[in-house]
Amino acid sequence: MAGIRVALLGATGQLGHDITKVAERKEIELLPLGHEQVEITNLESVQQALANFKPSAVINSAAFHQVDRCEEDPAEALRVNGLGALNVARATNALAAKTVYVSTDYVFSGDKRPPKQGQLDAHNSYMEDDRPGPVNVYGVSKLAGEHLTRVAQPNALIVRVASLFGVAGARGKGGNFIETILKKAGEGEPLQVVNDQFMTPTYTIDAADAILRLVEMNASGVVHVTNPGGCTWFEFASKAVEYTGLQVPVTPVPSSTYPTKANRPANSALNTSLLTKLLGEPLRRWEDALQAYLTEKGHIPAEAPGAFRT
Repeated sequence: MAGIRVALLGATGQLGHDITKVAERKEIELLPLGHEQVEITNLESVQQALANFKPSAVINSAAFHQVDRCEEDPAEALRVNGLGALNVARATNALAAKTVYVSTDYVFSGDKRPPKQGQLDAHNSYMEDDRPGPVNVYGVSKLAGEHLTRVAQPNALIVRVASLFGVAGARGKGGNFIETILKKAGEGEPLQVVNDQFMTPTYTIDAADAILRLVEMNASGVVHVTNPGGCTWFEFASKAVEYTGLQVPVTPVPSSTYPTKANRPANSALNTSLLTKLLGEPLRRWEDALQAYLTEKGHIPAEAPGAFRT
């Protein structure tokens, strides 16, 4: 798509940071907008932010994404993730631009049986057309955002991501899961990590590149964008500790060890066969993506065996 112009809402977030980076590399003209520049719960604010730029696509990665806080304030979760999504889609549609709404694996119930050895298929991971069934307020609010986006623009692109990790860290979460694990491991703390919640980790630099490629091809509908393969949080943490050479034991524990206000799906793994078909190739597996992330963050040297450059 020649002359593509992309407006990005949520530009200061973990995914937004890497979308900005990849857009610069691809020489895509990008208008990065953070909360300071636009309030998505106010339609007029969105309209004013986009009016002069005249985008060909608007990526909405702005969200209230603190899962437990959403349980405490469901009205705010629905206001930001639902009404905000509708405002963005309406404003974008009025400009004859493509709406891209960033959603989540938490729209699913987690009832599917987890796979063995991380091999995903339609029986143990969620396909784009599987029936949603969120088990927490955050998932409900993001599913509302999906529906409201498509009400305003039926040909919108919905991209579902999961368990994000990127160099910028998540605003409001104090980094990301990997950094929390490595900090504790570096301090010599024995690690106990949940081993009964299965998911598909997503390296934000890989997701950013895939999302912009989908935008360039003017894709529509729902597409799952994660690194292939899946694991439990225990397996994810164990690999991070292994790759960094930290000599700290990691012990698997049930999720009941760490009660949370919001329920989490037991298996929210996303199947990415459609993404592979659209792009003509799969993203790198999560293990390779994790090594690339650890290299980028300086946790392992770039010349280490198996290290990847981004």
